[in-house]
Amino acid sequence: MPNSPSRSLSRSRTKRPLSQPSSLTPAAARCRRKFLRFFPLGFRDETYIDWERDYKWLAHERWLEHLDRDAFRASLAREAFAEIAQRAVSIESRTNLLFSFEKMALRDAVKSPDGARAFATGLYEFLHGGGNEQTRFEEWCETVARLPRRQTRVLTWPLLTVWGFIAQPKTHIFLKPNVTRLAAKKYDYDFVYGSRPNWDTYTSLRDFAERVRRDTRDLSPRDMIDLQSFIWVQGSDEYD
Repeated sequence: MPNSPSRSLSRSRTKRPLSQPSSLTPAAARCRRKFLRFFPLGFRDETYIDWERDYKWLAHERWLEHLDRDAFRASLAREAFAEIAQRAVSIESRTNLLFSFEKMALRDAVKSPDGARAFATGLYEFLHGGGNEQTRFEEWCETVARLPRRQTRVLTWPLLTVWGFIAQPKTHIFLKPNVTRLAAKKYDYDFVYGSRPNWDTYTSLRDFAERVRRDTRDLSPRDMIDLQSFIWVQGSDEYD
């Protein structure tokens, strides 16, 4: 999610582009060419790392420093709910993953003791709780839906999915609805989308990411950060 994509073109024109696998669909091949037009060395391109990967990975590292499973559990045991919420908000605030109105809605939602408690306990259960993934995801949706709100709703796809993406990027992916829907259309992927967060849409998104992973396996994507970034490049007007 860069500031000026044209810079990446000027920095990368002299680099040798990667060859294309022969097994891609025409739509997937077009999307791959677009990605490599900006980042000829793929997920190892220094411009890609600078523009799309580093700030997301740094957020993950800050999460592990302050809110890994043991630290998170210890803070819950102390009932330090406001502290957990503040740390989470602070980590996300250094990224541009959420819109400003979503950041504001989140800060409002966790200001009260009840909001901070619900957010902290619900997020821990989503990331580290028992039960299957679907149950944990759906319970997290309900938790976010019940958070206090002022003017702006809290239950949006970006606000719901940003925490798993930051905390566990090997497993969870971040959803920007408009960009992702456009990217899926360009990729000729049948993305099952519902505006209210739900398990079927999230599963469909992860299936989309896995298809991208298979189609870019020669580029060696490391995690959902790389796969989300590839999807972002396809659908964002920053890369027109």
